[in-house]
Amino acid sequence: MPSRAEIGVFGGSGFYALAEDVEEIKVETPYGAPSDKVALATLEGRPVAFLPRHAKDHSLPPHMIPYRANLWAMKELGVTRILGPSAAGSLQAHVKPGEFVICDQFVDRTTGRKDTYFDGPLTTHPSSAEPYCPELRKLAIEAARRLDIPVHETGTVVVIQGPRFSTKAESRWFSRQGWEVINMTQYPECWLARELEMCYVNIALITDYDAGLIGEEGVKPVTADEMLKVFAANVENAKKLVAEIVRTMPAERSCDCARALENASIE
Repeated sequence: MPSRAEIGVFGGSGFYALAEDVEEIKVETPYGAPSDKVALATLEGRPVAFLPRHAKDHSLPPHMIPYRANLWAMKELGVTRILGPSAAGSLQAHVKPGEFVICDQFVDRTTGRKDTYFDGPLTTHPSSAEPYCPELRKLAIEAARRLDIPVHETGTVVVIQGPRFSTKAESRWFSRQGWEVINMTQYPECWLARELEMCYVNIALITDYDAGLIGEEGVKPVTADEMLKVFAANVENAKKLVAEIVRTMPAERSCDCARALENASIE
């Protein structure tokens, strides 16, 4: 398939509503169908592919998302860089609802997800020491600063299986480890991008405090209405941030993501 896009965004119609020349297409992959049709569009003069990870009607819970198909579809379309905005909870009192975290590490607490393209016979062990693209992270942080969006420049996201939320005991455990963010979709999404030698950045939209923080000084239980208000505000900021990142993204990559598989195979 000829290249149709250079940048991929995991976000639904709310994101590509601000784009131009939107065309929705079906993409077939060796790993089945992606979550939904891919929307090809022009954003800030750049060809961008948008894909709602949960499907347009939010019918796919986190543990049922076809992650391998989603990333493969992006690769087939010519995408080399992925922007991954996602709703998330805070595990630390200083990381407040309404703020953004540009994660630099993840901790995987999921089970049973199809999380690699390398099922054999070739044995491949790419490094996961630095799972997020440093170039895209820098662009995202700088873009947030220009837009006056409150942002944390680093953060570890612990990825839980879902669809259930953490118990208070689990949440307190995660907080005491010093991790900042909790989410259900970052793994294996970011890792599969690395296996395909694509750049990936996570933009965590903090909507609420996780269960283990409730009762700490300054932390109150969030109501559904409050969470929805924070989420709506974050989505608007996320759309602005995605557009600003795309606008300032250099044409060529200067990171090592395109060489993630070098010396990773055992012959």
